[in-house]
Amino acid sequence: MSNATLQPNLFKRGLAEGKRQPGLWLTLESPNATEILAGSGYSWMLLDMEHTPVDASQVAHHLRAARGGTAELVVRIPWNEPIMMKRLLDAGVRSFMVPFVQSAEEARAAVAATRYPPHGIRGVSGNMRGNNYARIKDYGERYHEEQCIIVQIETPAAGAAIPEIGAIEGVDGIFVGPNDLAANMGLFGKPGAPEVRAEIDKMVGVIKKTGKAPGILNFNVAEARELFTQGYSYIAVGSDTAILARRSEALLAEINAA
Repeated sequence: MSNATLQPNLFKRGLAEGKRQPGLWLTLESPNATEILAGSGYSWMLLDMEHTPVDASQVAHHLRAARGGTAELVVRIPWNEPIMMKRLLDAGVRSFMVPFVQSAEEARAAVAATRYPPHGIRGVSGNMRGNNYARIKDYGERYHEEQCIIVQIETPAAGAAIPEIGAIEGVDGIFVGPNDLAANMGLFGKPGAPEVRAEIDKMVGVIKKTGKAPGILNFNVAEARELFTQGYSYIAVGSDTAILARRSEALLAEINAA
């Protein structure tokens, strides 16, 4: 039996170093799209289970599709609950985004779901994809070293709790969701409203003070560049769906304008 080793999570290391890391959102449920985009040079890609029909049985296909590319596959789970996370960990997911975290208690629960006792509540499976079918001999001792946990801030109340959330050991990053933040501020569909932008501008400094990496989503190139300048270190700058829709429309407009 061969002995495999844990592969380094370069995205996690980049978060700790404050490295600028652009990423993409994956919503098409297509391993082919994941494979294509994994080789495009981005630092990370997020496979969205919260707002797509992607289920746990499909995730391993996306992990295989991403293998060999430059991008770490981050999975956004549907909700902050341990059963889904346990299944995905066993399938080989090591980087998570947890939506709608409102408090330090909820952030602590998210981390605990990824850790074996006595450090958490993760159940133990001896032979599974996550430990390369028991070929990674030191998996039980070292698995947490390559796990990356990002919690998502989507309300003003959660924003106020950032200092406490950022104090939780095991949280690597705090990600601001601008669309939900706007909606929860009574400004649905207006993430660029001055009040929302003011909150976003304020949050980056508060997050950095906790020692965690600040992240955000913005598909506008000029605005994404500005957010990098402000200190957001990992930004989703596009999605498979948006690239396909907007670029196909732009191409048709270019052809018709000739």
